[in-house]
Amino acid sequence: MRPLKESLAGLALAALLMLGAAPARSTDLPPAADLRAEADLRAEAEQARRQGGPLIVIYSRRDCKYCETVKRDYLQPLTANPRYRQQVLVRQINQDSAAPLTDFRGQPSSHARFAADEKIKLVPVVAFYGPNGRRLAEPIVGARLPDFYQGYLEEAIEQSIGALQAR
Repeated sequence: MRPLKESLAGLALAALLMLGAAPARSTDLPPAADLRAEADLRAEAEQARRQGGPLIVIYSRRDCKYCETVKRDYLQPLTANPRYRQQVLVRQINQDSAAPLTDFRGQPSSHARFAADEKIKLVPVVAFYGPNGRRLAEPIVGARLPDFYQGYLEEAIEQSIGALQAR
């Protein structure tokens, strides 16, 4: 009986080790950052404008499962979508991060402080910005209904592109 217990214990340990060794699949999108590894939202918004689309920012938290869903199911595929990949710039701001960034006015801030300044309380929030931090469309707050989320996202992007062209 003892060898059977030892064999089962060994198998259980091997299974746990294999699970622990599996690479974590990240849904994180590029954080708002320039070459100095400090986010510069003003530069990011200007780059998006030159591409003809909005700077799309997802406000997220490490512990937010709904944020992971929005990033994985909608925003990551958006960055590969031929219709939008050359027009939009998608960045992530972490509401629970002290990472430095430069805001739309060129002032130093942090991810958490900027999210608070933007009145972000609950996440996920997907916001659409133009030059100087001008909101181009209503933000998408929450995960909403999965059947309609893609439509909400595309509508906000098209509205943002229209607002940029009307300028």
